[in-house]
Amino acid sequence: MTDTEDQLIERLEARADRRNERREFFRTALGAGAVAAVGAAAVAVGTSASAQATSETDILNFALNLEYLEAQFYSYAVFGTGLPNSQLTPGSASTTTQGTVTGGRQVSFSDPLVAQYAREIAGDETQHVAFLRSQLGTVAVAQPAIDIGSTATSAFTVAARAAGLATNASGAVDNVNGTFDPYANDQNFLLAAFLFEDVGVTAYKGAASLLTTKAYIDAAAGILAAEAYHASIIRTVLYSKGLATPSLRTAAGAISDVRDKLDGTSDDDQGIASAVVANSQFAALNGLTASNIVPTGLDGIAYGRSTGNVLNIVYLNSLAVAKGGFFPNGLNGTIVTSTAN
Repeated sequence: MTDTEDQLIERLEARADRRNERREFFRTALGAGAVAAVGAAAVAVGTSASAQATSETDILNFALNLEYLEAQFYSYAVFGTGLPNSQLTPGSASTTTQGTVTGGRQVSFSDPLVAQYAREIAGDETQHVAFLRSQLGTVAVAQPAIDIGSTATSAFTVAARAAGLATNASGAVDNVNGTFDPYANDQNFLLAAFLFEDVGVTAYKGAASLLTTKAYIDAAAGILAAEAYHASIIRTVLYSKGLATPSLRTAAGAISDVRDKLDGTSDDDQGIASAVVANSQFAALNGLTASNIVPTGLDGIAYGRSTGNVLNIVYLNSLAVAKGGFFPNGLNGTIVTSTAN
């Protein structure tokens, strides 16, 4: 057997071990209560994701909903205010009903680099909203209701409890009554951003095969590239800070596990360290934990998610539902239902 074959077998075995570890993680560490808490974040409906229309306009409006969420989160975190109302209204009076934003406030960044990165990403996300609205014109959907708060019932807290990251007033881990405040400090902000950024990348990757108009494909590719840069910034900073504070790498891995649990049985999502699939032969130089800044498969290609699987994550529900999590009243548009996993 050649060295190449040995390496391939080792990678496949490592992938199988990682899948088993994740299943055990959710069976024992999180427990049924945490998974149930995620499932309780939305109400089930009778329609299936596969029955949803997938015209190019539908896809762009689906992307616009996600950009509203990201832009509002970063805008509040950096500036303490949300997007201007002129960027939230429907393209025409009959398109959709505009929702409000719950929560959100400015982060008192302690690291000037994190603050600058956040400011840059906030600007890009705001421009993504403006660009998609300009492309859609009168058929652009309004911003739906968005939850980016930090209360005991907020979407961030529900996700944090499932990941084992919620804490009580004394700072102790409490995944029953604890909360998660993404605006409390640099570390919490980075973890909250990590929850969103990888989802945005996989959403645009998954939508690529659904577009046929050259101008739309070019626009989606451009936004995908920007989202991938954003994700790499967040992953790199978390990994770097995780060298001094290993719990950050562990926390990012737990968030990855939650996303993986929500979006189906395939083991695609990856944390920022250790579980390197495609490049395991380059692991651990100079005694450092191997980085995983670019999550790919054995072919070195980033993976994508279907619209239904993206909704599983932002709704925080592995069932077929039409609302929940960060979108308490669902998305505006035609594509609104997650996949039953």
